[in-house]
Amino acid sequence: MTESLRHVLLVSGGKDSTALAIHMKEHHPEIEMEYLFCDTHKELPETYEYLSRLEAFLGKPITRLLEDEHERGFDYWLDMYRGYLPSPNMRWCTRQLKIEPFEKYIGTDPVKLYIAIRADEHRDGHITSKPNVTPVYPFKEAGITREDVFRLLEESSVGIPKYYEWRSRSGCTFCFFQRSIEWVGLLERHPDRFEEAMRYEKPEEGYTWREGESLAELARPERVLQIKQEEEKRRKRAAARRRPKTLAEAFTGEMDSEEEVGCSICHL
Repeated sequence: MTESLRHVLLVSGGKDSTALAIHMKEHHPEIEMEYLFCDTHKELPETYEYLSRLEAFLGKPITRLLEDEHERGFDYWLDMYRGYLPSPNMRWCTRQLKIEPFEKYIGTDPVKLYIAIRADEHRDGHITSKPNVTPVYPFKEAGITREDVFRLLEESSVGIPKYYEWRSRSGCTFCFFQRSIEWVGLLERHPDRFEEAMRYEKPEEGYTWREGESLAELARPERVLQIKQEEEKRRKRAAARRRPKTLAEAFTGEMDSEEEVGCSICHL
């Protein structure tokens, strides 16, 4: 018996994957799409709220992988790695909490995986090497750019994630790709999540989210002030180079100028 082809779109709670879900619903309603979200249980409240808005627009639920809190979430794998925090050089979180749950979910079924890489990006964002998965790039095929993504979000009424007020990407609350000013944003907007991230650190063993600085050190008032001052200077330099004119810049300013640094499966 021939296995039927499945159509899968991973949403992260970020702008690009959300815009792709909107685009596919509007332009390809004939496709029976499966929407998946890898829930690490360490996401921002704004992310869950944004996913709910997207579900309302789509008119169907987004399947949460690792939804059961008793499944092998972040804390389980942290124990397996003997307290070794994930980092840019050891990104076990992406493999264990994102890629493997996805691969387990699709099994050996033939799958078309719809990936939200834009026409103005130079990467493939493919997250698996499984032979039964065929990547599809609707944005590249349609010539959709970053500015188009923001237009899609606004015209759909889904809008942009609320965390864009202070953060440039989706992902875990303690994502090690965060910039200093984003850690400050977490401290000020979600102090309980900041304290949780701080409890994971073991500075005496060299296990910190940021190289060369613990969160306890970053949270000192004088350090917070310094970070804010540095960020203000950076924004002024950026404004001097070019005045924000596009819709995308109006919403996010220069916050996500480094958006491509993060994990492909996390930040889309």
